[in-house]
Amino acid sequence: MNDLFKTPIEYLKGVGPKKAELLRKEIGVGTFKDLLYYFPFRYVDRSSFQTIDALLTADGPVQIRGRIVGIQEVGHGRNKRLNATFQDHTGSINLVWFKGVSWVRSSLKVNEEIVIYGRLKAYGGKWSMPHPEIIRPEEINSGLQAIYSSTEKLSANGLHSKGIEKLVGELLQSNFTFTENLPPEIVSEYRLPDEKKALLQIHQPNSIEEAKHARFRFKLQELLLLQMELLLRKIISSQKLGGHRFEVVGDHFNTFYKTHLKYDLTNAQKRVLKEIRADVNSGHHMNRLVQGDVGSGKTLVALLAMLIALDNGFQAALIAPTEILAQQHYESISNELKELHIGVALLTGSTKKKEREEIHQGLLDGSIDMLIGTHALLEKTVQFKDLGLVVIDEQHRFGVAQRARMWKKNQVPPHVLIMTATPIPRTLAMTFYGDLDVSVIDELPPGRKPVTTIHSFDSGRLKVFGFIRDEIAKGRQVYIVYPLISESETLDLNNLMDGYEAISRAFPLPDYSVSMVHGKMKPEEKEFEMNRFVKGETQIMVATTVIEVGVNVPNASVMIIESAERFGLSQLHQLRGRVGRGAEKSYCILMTGDKLSKESEKRIQTMVHTNDGFKIAEVDLKLRGPGDIMGTQQSGLMNLRIADLTKDGPIVSMAREHAIRILQEDPNLNSVDHTWLRRKLVHILKTKPDWGKIA
Repeated sequence: MNDLFKTPIEYLKGVGPKKAELLRKEIGVGTFKDLLYYFPFRYVDRSSFQTIDALLTADGPVQIRGRIVGIQEVGHGRNKRLNATFQDHTGSINLVWFKGVSWVRSSLKVNEEIVIYGRLKAYGGKWSMPHPEIIRPEEINSGLQAIYSSTEKLSANGLHSKGIEKLVGELLQSNFTFTENLPPEIVSEYRLPDEKKALLQIHQPNSIEEAKHARFRFKLQELLLLQMELLLRKIISSQKLGGHRFEVVGDHFNTFYKTHLKYDLTNAQKRVLKEIRADVNSGHHMNRLVQGDVGSGKTLVALLAMLIALDNGFQAALIAPTEILAQQHYESISNELKELHIGVALLTGSTKKKEREEIHQGLLDGSIDMLIGTHALLEKTVQFKDLGLVVIDEQHRFGVAQRARMWKKNQVPPHVLIMTATPIPRTLAMTFYGDLDVSVIDELPPGRKPVTTIHSFDSGRLKVFGFIRDEIAKGRQVYIVYPLISESETLDLNNLMDGYEAISRAFPLPDYSVSMVHGKMKPEEKEFEMNRFVKGETQIMVATTVIEVGVNVPNASVMIIESAERFGLSQLHQLRGRVGRGAEKSYCILMTGDKLSKESEKRIQTMVHTNDGFKIAEVDLKLRGPGDIMGTQQSGLMNLRIADLTKDGPIVSMAREHAIRILQEDPNLNSVDHTWLRRKLVHILKTKPDWGKIA
C-alpha cells in the first residue's frame, strides 16, 4: 500500500477541518485508509419498491415512492415530535420523528416526490414509519446501496450514511496500490478477491453474493491476525518465561487428599488437576483458565494446586472480586486446613491497620503460606517471601492492569490459575482467552441435584408466598433478590427496601425472621446479617446481587428473583447457583411483570428449560453480543472492524486453524508469503501493553 493511505482525512474532497474533526471523534476515521476500511453494515436494494396497499405482506424494511402531503409539529421541548402524512397512489401512512425535529422539518417539502425507507409499525390499526430515511429520486441507484453507521452529530453535518457513501466513492477513485496481505494458500483455498477488488466489492457491490464474499475476506483477514497475535503471545509466554518448577507432590497435598477430602473428586476435577500439575512441573510459566459451571468444584481444584505450591516451598495467593466472597473463601479454606498447621490470612479493604502490618510481616518472613483477599492484594506494600502461585477468582471482574500487578510480586513470575463460573462460548474462549490454556470442569460432584426453575408473574405472588411457607416449614431457607436498593424514577421495579417491608409483613415475627444484605451496608453489617442466615437464625435473606457469586448456604433451597426480566442471563444463572448446594430439592422462581419483551421472554424461557451454563452462555452471546459478556473495557479485543464474534464463530475457527498451521510451518514468519503478517504482528506486539502474560 502506498503513502496515500496515510493522508489525513481533511484533504479528501468534501471534508475539510471541521468534518475531519467530527469523523475522528465520532467514528475514529482520521486517514484515507481509515475511511476505506470503514465498512457498510448492510445493503439496500434500491431497485425494489413496495406500495402502501401491500404493506400487510411486507417483511422487514420497506421502500416506497410517493409524496408528503402534510407536516405537523406536536408537543414542546423534549417532548416535541414531527408528524408527516405520506401517500402514494394506493394509500397513505404516517411518518414520525422524535429526534432532530428542527433539522428534519427544514429538509422536508410538501408535494415533493421522494422515496422513504424504513421499518413499519402499527399503531391503533394504522401504519406508521418512525425516523424513515428520505431519498430524493435523483439519488436512487438502480442496484445495491451500502448503508454505513453514522451518529447524530455526523448526520447534522451532512455525514449521514449517504454522506459517508459519497466520500467513500470519491476515495475509491484514487490511485491506491496494494500488495496482497493474505498468504496465497488461503486466497486460493477460498477463491478470495484481491484486496483492491474486495474493497470495491464491499463498498459498491453488484450483488449481495459479491458483497458477502468480500466481507468474508476481510473478516478472515482480521480474525487471522488476531489469532496469530494470541498464539504468538502464548508461545512467547511459555518459551521465553521460565516458571517455578513444582516437582514435589508432598505432605500438604497428600495428607489433605487422603484424609480431609469430604467427597471423591469427579473425573473432570482429576483431569484438570492433572493438567495443572503438568504445567507447574514443566519449567515454563503456567497461565491456565479453569472454566466450570456453578458448583462444579473449581475452588477445591485451586486449593489442591495451592497445596502443591506449598509442598515446593512457595506461597500461594487467592484473589476474589468481593469482600463477601473473599471472606467465604478464607473461612472455607481455613476450616479445610485447620489440622494441617498451614498459615492462612485474609486481607481486604476492611482489614485494620495493625492486622495489616502483621500480615505484611508474615508474608515476608514466610509464616503466612496462603493469602486470601480482594483487590487489597494488588497494593505495592503487599510483598511476599516467595510467591509461587496466584489464583484469580471470577477473572472478568478484574482489569488486566490490576491482574498484571500480581505478576511483579516475585522475581520469577508466579504461576497463574484463573477460575470462572461464567461459562464462555467456545468462540469467545478461543478469542478472549486464545493466549491461555483452557481447562473445563464439565461435571457436577455427586449429590448435586438440578435446580427446578419456575416462571411466575407478579399476579401469582400469593401462591409463591405459600410455597415459601411450605419450604420454611420443612426447615429450609429462602433467598429473595432484588435488582435495586431504593426507588428509581426511571425503572418500575420492586426495590429492595419496599420488598423487605412487604416480606417482613407477610412473614412476621416471631414465626419468621428476615435478614437483609446490600452493597451499601458497611462490611461488618453485611457480615453480621450473612452470618445470621448461614447459622439458620433467619429463614429469609432479602438481598441485592451482592450474593450473586460465592455465597454458600447448603440449607437454602429456594431462590426468588424479583423483576427477573431486568437481569442478564449470566446473572440469573449465577444467582440460581446459590441454591441446590445441599441434599434437598431446590427451586429458582423468576418473578416478572405481566408484559415481557421478546428478549426478556427468551431469557426467562432459557432459564426454565436448561441448567447447562454453556447452553445459557450461547443464548446470552446471541442476545447481548460479546462486549457485554466479556467487558469490552478489559478485553482489548473488541476493536474489530468487521468481524462479529456473535455470528462469525465458524470464521474464528477457520482463522485459528490457519494461524496454528502457519506458525507450525513457519514459526518466525520468515517466508515472503507471511511478510504482511510478520510486519503487522511485530507492530502489534511492540505497541500493545504485554498483558498477554496474565490473561
